Amino acid sequence: MSGYAGGTAAADIARLRRMVAEPGAATYGDDLLRTAISRYPLPDVANEWPFDTVGSANTAWVATYDLAAAAGDVWEEKAAAVSGAFDFTADGATFNKSQTVEQYERQARKWRSRRAPGNHDALVYPMPVPQEVWIGNLPEVDW
Repeated sequence: MSGYAGGTAAADIARLRRMVAEPGAATYGDDLLRTAISRYPLPDVANEWPFDTVGSANTAWVATYDLAAAAGDVWEEKAAAVSGAFDFTADGATFNKSQTVEQYERQARKWRSRRAPGNHDALVYPMPVPQEVWIGNLPEVDW
């Protein structure tokens, strides 16, 4: 499991605030961060998932989420918010505002690279009809 796993409790939201450099709730309130966290469920320590194989809620699952993936989303939103910033020169001074966008995008890539690793099984519905299995070579045919 990822080193950035957590839930949606106040401590986890505070941790996500530190990960995305948002000390206050002015831009990102607790509800927005809780929503960002809840997009990325992880299996808990007992390898339980939030839903069972038929899509019903799994009551045995202990809420565990990927905070690094949520941080990547928030940094991406922050980059989009300042994407209109551009470099300009005025009165002999140069203002490099595009560096903010680049830094936010760099942070988004950093946190996305720290997501929980994993693979997921795809369930096939309806189940395919078993086919005849061939083992070995077919007999040679003289044409």
